[in-house]
Amino acid sequence: MATESDQPTRQRVARSILVNGPSTAAALAERLDLTAAAVRRHLDHLVAEGAVDARDPRPVGSRGRGRPAKVFALTERGRDAFDQQYDDLATEAIRFLAETGGEDAVRAFAERRASFIERKFPVVAADHPGASPAQVLALVFSDEGYAAAVRELPVVGEQLCQQHCPVSHVAHEFPQLCEAETEAIGRVLGTHVQRLATIAHGDGVCTTCIPDAGINKKERVS
Repeated sequence: MATESDQPTRQRVARSILVNGPSTAAALAERLDLTAAAVRRHLDHLVAEGAVDARDPRPVGSRGRGRPAKVFALTERGRDAFDQQYDDLATEAIRFLAETGGEDAVRAFAERRASFIERKFPVVAADHPGASPAQVLALVFSDEGYAAAVRELPVVGEQLCQQHCPVSHVAHEFPQLCEAETEAIGRVLGTHVQRLATIAHGDGVCTTCIPDAGINKKERVS
């Protein structure tokens, strides 16, 4: 039976999944310095509450013997527990904006909201001269509550991964919010970028492909 003292640790487990993405029980135990048994107990409660679900891992390369460990991912309900209390109000406000000002007004609002990317990018880049453009973007987005990180992609470049989106419920109805962010990313990088997945449309994470600067340079020269 769950006790009140369990809540802080359970929240740590949930937040670790939020920040690091879908994780196995073993990875959570190592990350949080807990026993595997303790992590599994908290995961069982989170699954029962509907905050987390267990999924089969995506196959990568050749499989070894035995069944691969389940990965645990936050559900929409699990994300709600963090900072989406005002989604209904925000959605209602943008609906009113769409009804009174039309598509152009919604688009202008989305662009203004995404302006933090172009405003903060040069400042963060100057503060972290050794960071790649994708790493700078991760810092910019994390500062805005997106829990962003970077994953290297072979040949192509890097992938910006946003494990959390504070406006995902609103963006589900108004994709202009995601579109404005993607366009702002492209402008600060000076190249076309593509969103491969979004939390707003049911994916577990928002991912954006960031082409390698060297590849872009060669393409411009040729």
